[in-house]
Order: sequence, then C-alpha cells, then structure tokens
Amino acid sequence: MRIYLDHNATTPIRDEVAQAVLRALRDGFGNPSSLHAEGAAARAAVERAREQAAALVGAEPGELVFTSGATEANHAALWGTLGAASGSRLVTTNVEHPSVEEPAAALEARGHPVTRLPVDADGRLDPAALGDALTEPAALVSVLLANNETGVLQDARPLAERCRDHGVPFHLDATQAVGKWPVDVRALGAALLSASAHKLGGPKGAGFLVLRKGLAVEPWLRGGPQERGRRGGTENVAGIVGLGVACELAARELDARVREWGRLRDRLWQGIREKIPNVRRNGSERHVLPNTLSVEFTGADGEALLQALDLEGVAVSAGAACHSGSLTPSRVLRAMGRSDEEARASLRLSVGDGIGDAEIERVLALLPDLVARARESLA
Repeated sequence: MRIYLDHNATTPIRDEVAQAVLRALRDGFGNPSSLHAEGAAARAAVERAREQAAALVGAEPGELVFTSGATEANHAALWGTLGAASGSRLVTTNVEHPSVEEPAAALEARGHPVTRLPVDADGRLDPAALGDALTEPAALVSVLLANNETGVLQDARPLAERCRDHGVPFHLDATQAVGKWPVDVRALGAALLSASAHKLGGPKGAGFLVLRKGLAVEPWLRGGPQERGRRGGTENVAGIVGLGVACELAARELDARVREWGRLRDRLWQGIREKIPNVRRNGSERHVLPNTLSVEFTGADGEALLQALDLEGVAVSAGAACHSGSLTPSRVLRAMGRSDEEARASLRLSVGDGIGDAEIERVLALLPDLVARARESLA
C-alpha cells in the first residue's frame, strides 16, 4: 500500500466526483450552446456547477468563468488586464507560482514594468511594502494566497485594502487554498480569484476565474460567445460537472478538513522533531495551510531522500522543482533567505483524503533511517 503525501501537487479524485464525471461523459454529451434538449441538459449541468463553485468562494455565479485550470485562469487575469497595451505595470511577489511568474516575465518582455516585492523569512508580504509600491501607477496586483511549496498564507485583507486605496485591481491565486481553507472572494477583497479542480478532489482540466462585477478584462480565447464572450470554445462539460461536485463536497466538509488535516500535519511535524535531529520548518508555523508541512532536513540530499521514500511506498515532493532529473534550488525558499544547500535539503509533505494516523506513523517510522542515509550521501 502506498502513502500519498503530495496533495499539493494534485489530489486523488473523489468517488462522488468520478461518478458525476462518468455520468456527464455518458449522458451529458450535448453541446451547451445547442438549442435542442440535449444541449439544454448540458447547459443546465454547466450552470449548476457554476453555482456550486461560486458558493464555495463567496462569488455570484455570473462572476465565475470556467477555464481549463488555474494556469489558464492566472494567464487570463494577467493578460486580460495588462496584455491589451504596453506600459501598464504589474505588481507581484518573488514567491509566485510559475503560472504567474512566467506570464509576468512575458509581459515584462513586451514592455510592461513588473515590480516583484520580497517576502520575509516566514514567506509573507508586508502590506506596507505593497502600499509603498502602489505610490506609482499600476494596473494589477497579483498575489498567491497560499504558497504551493510552503503552504504559507498571505494576510490578504490588508493587501486588498492597499489596492483599494490606490484603485488597483487585486488578483488572488487561491489555487492551493480553495478546498483546504476558507476562501471568500468578497471577504478577502479580491477583484479576481483563480482556482483549479484537481487541487480539491476534482478532475484535471477544469478550473475557474472569478471576475468581480464592473472589472474590465479582455477576452483571452476568442471564437464564440461562451462564458459571456470571455472564453470561446465548447465547454468541457464533464470536467466542469466534476469541478462543481468537488466544490460542493469541499463546502460541506471544509471545517472537518481543516481540523483533521491540521491534526495530522501537526502530528507529523511533532514526530519529525522528536525522532530526527537538525530539522527546520520552512515558513510561518501560524499562517499556513492545515495540510502542508515544508521541512529542511539539514545536511541531507533532498532528492535522495525523496527517492528513498518513494521506494518505501511514500510519495512526497521536493522543496524545489525537478528538471531533467536534477534538483534545482527552490526559488521560493531562496526568496525566504534559505541557501541553495538548505533548499535542496527540503521536502514538502501535504496530507489530504486517504491519510490517517496509521499512514503518519508509518512515515515517522521510516524517516529517521532514510534521513540518516540521505545525510551520509552528502558527507
């Protein structure tokens, strides 16, 4: 039996979701834009999912645009507000997900100034620093609500207030937070908000972007009237249905998830500290997703430790991205003041459905010996 501790990368699809997707694939094959009964049934399924997703994040259904996932939603947020003309400025941070950082770099290459604000050692952005950055004109502020590597949560409301004071739209990439932490687009003060189904027990290939009323955003896919002219193309009905069911389950179970996943995460961290010397937690211990633990195993080869755990049936993630078999230092951890060696010694362990006490205790039984061996490999 394998133990899956990589829920921040993707989540196992829930049985309820898989059944809904299968029904939609089999029975809901109509084109939602068609006027016959089959088309009307598909349209009804899409709109039901829109209501389910909107309810989870405190949006109105008409504010929610379906996408292929958070990467598309993030591109749409950035390019839809800045891509029409050169010169308008983007303000973001130096710990964003690549689906924000890479389009930001592309916008920069086209003449859009990009201001990347630093975070502190806990991985958090100072609202005062954002306020200072907004004394110069800007077209958009884009911030990752919950960091994908460390789970660190930004204090979104004060950031939103700085944006409001300067009349700048505020985009939250909430991909890691939705389904794991309470997310309300209005309470957070965001004008745009991104999410993805596969991070909360839904299928890959479906996500959404919330666009608050009154916000002017250029269409990012042209070719039809779908999604109120924002995103042309026939809707992925089955994926959207699965997203809706995943959102409904998340809304129903959120309080229990926060409690249980937080308990398991804390037990994992407690056991690591008790059993393994010279470990350090990456990021704020207070302002963090309940399911996420990023740990530096000082002096260890993180890639060797990841592979050793995999051989023992445990799936985790490195605190950095693997490219062509080599572990590169995490840009996020380096921005928090970690050295290359410290970043390479870090792993991310993220719990979720299917993880209980037995799985946590099994991992804690394996780790001490595996960490010792991973440290020896660098000695």
